[in-house]
Amino acid sequence: MAEELGLDLEELKQLQNIAKRPRVLNLITSEISNLEKLRDSAISSSVKPEVPVAVPAPVKAVSPALNYVTLGTFSWDQDTEKVKMYISLEGVDQEKVQAEFKPMSLDIKIHDVQGKNYRCAVPKLHRDIVPEKCKVLVKPKRIVITMFKYSRGNWLDIHHKEDKIKPSLEKEKDPMAGIMDLMKNMYQDGDEEMKKTIAKAWTNARSGKADDPLKGL
Repeated sequence: MAEELGLDLEELKQLQNIAKRPRVLNLITSEISNLEKLRDSAISSSVKPEVPVAVPAPVKAVSPALNYVTLGTFSWDQDTEKVKMYISLEGVDQEKVQAEFKPMSLDIKIHDVQGKNYRCAVPKLHRDIVPEKCKVLVKPKRIVITMFKYSRGNWLDIHHKEDKIKPSLEKEKDPMAGIMDLMKNMYQDGDEEMKKTIAKAWTNARSGKADDPLKGL
């Protein structure tokens, strides 16, 4: 239909060029305007609207949880300022060592060592450290972990240990209490002479005249 309207428009425009009378020109011009509108409408209706295509969102790959072999055996030494831990392990890449230091703990993760992952963690250290100064150095046959002490002094161990010496809940017994109990027993079981002697010693002890209540018995 749009093609036919285009042909009609061409003929009308040819007639417009040769028309002389004003009325005829007005009629031809008006018809040309109407046909142009029809043509434009026919063209727009013949064009299929674009249908948006839904693009699926990329699926994020979920990394599987890593398994670690625990490194619980190590050696260590110290000076007044720092503590060093030595872990025997070959084939370690420095870039694949992940270290996390906190004031009272450390967590060292070593990835992809001959297909295995290793981990050395101390959840509670013996004393505080300075995390920003600590470091890990990888050598051909071992890993050296250097921790700087927050305060100078010697550590008894790497791991924190609770003090096993608990204060006794029992109060120390008064030594005089035992002596008084002994005097009471002697007074109850003794004869008249013994009772007089104990009574005198008792009186002296209570009045502070004698350091030893049994003196003279």
